[in-house]
Amino acid sequence: MVKIKKKKVVDSDMPVGKLIRIPDFLPPPDQLILSEPTVKVTLSLTKDSLEFFKRQAARRNTKYQKMIREVVDQYAKKYR
Repeated sequence: MVKIKKKKVVDSDMPVGKLIRIPDFLPPPDQLILSEPTVKVTLSLTKDSLEFFKRQAARRNTKYQKMIREVVDQYAKKYR
């Protein structure tokens, strides 16, 4: 009976070398869902812009209004 050596498989996504544990810096899940007060507004968008956000939201399984709100919030935060 001949023993066959198994070829060692190297996963390039796995870390190599000595590993160190780092402290958990992420907040608990209940702190990730921050609900800020919102105000309803009526906004006219171009058809192309609205379709873009609807497509992107569908790909990411989220609501397009949420994506538009996030864009506006990020813009406002940058230029305050």
